[in-house]
Amino acid sequence: MRTAAALSFAFLALSACHPQGDGNPKVADATIRLPAVDGRPGAGYFTISGGARDDRLTRIDSAVVGKIELHEMAMDGGMMRMRPLADVAVRQRTDIVFAPGGNHAMLFDIDKRITPGTGIPLLFTFASGTKVEVEAKTVAAGEELGAAAGATHH
Repeated sequence: MRTAAALSFAFLALSACHPQGDGNPKVADATIRLPAVDGRPGAGYFTISGGARDDRLTRIDSAVVGKIELHEMAMDGGMMRMRPLADVAVRQRTDIVFAPGGNHAMLFDIDKRITPGTGIPLLFTFASGTKVEVEAKTVAAGEELGAAAGATHH
């Protein structure tokens, strides 16, 4: 009995040292590069951290954006091409980085009142029903994104 109690206590102590949060996916470092030309789409970059279970990102919405599509960059016949993604697999406890030159979101019909430095609310919806709302930082076309958004500095 003492051994079982000691093991239970040890397990609880270890659990406390490694908090798991609520087990849902998280979204961090959301940045939107605004279009250089009015009427063109902007590009969204962010990092998704998988939760306790595998999931799928199925959509992103915003009250100040007409439509948001998920895209990937992939080699096709020796050429780099952009393709739409219906959804994105989010493996448990794994980070997925959406960054320039790779997976990204395309934001169509961004509200004309949005200027560099204005926050954009984004609602990420997952197949599990989890919804994660974040405020994305906006930057001008050509402006450095910073290391948090997966950009490299030269």
